[in-house]
Amino acid sequence: MFTLIANSEEETMAIAAQLAQLLDAKDVILLEGNLGAGKTTFTKGLAKGLGIDTVIKSPTYTLIREYTKGRLPLYHMDVYRLEDGGGDDLGFEEYLYGRGISVIEWAKFIEDELPDAYLTIRLVPKGEFFENREITFLPTGERYEALVETLKGILMKEGH
Repeated sequence: MFTLIANSEEETMAIAAQLAQLLDAKDVILLEGNLGAGKTTFTKGLAKGLGIDTVIKSPTYTLIREYTKGRLPLYHMDVYRLEDGGGDDLGFEEYLYGRGISVIEWAKFIEDELPDAYLTIRLVPKGEFFENREITFLPTGERYEALVETLKGILMKEGH
């Protein structure tokens, strides 16, 4: 586990872009945080780090947005609307075990579909006007433990 503070949206995106450099196909990122916590901002940074220059939008009403014009495809999922079930026929395994990176918001609603290893990123607004973000990286599995250690080294060297 590793926690840091991002002092702006730009810094949040820069941290995510740095993480994107370390990601490989089939990596799974779970984003946790309330509405307005910065989940889509973080995803924008991941996309930028992957070389995706398309406008990134929240997938709240579409469930899954696919961005394929980068180093790796990015599958951005918001499964909040599956709170009452109904995700069994959506083919999540095609994304989770495919050739891209899966970023999932509200993953607790599809826990049974998740792989054994993934990286959870918790975003919590901080500051008087909620302008800062506390970002916590919670790895599950050896791959993600090593990834977080590498990321931590890079970010500390950069002064985060």
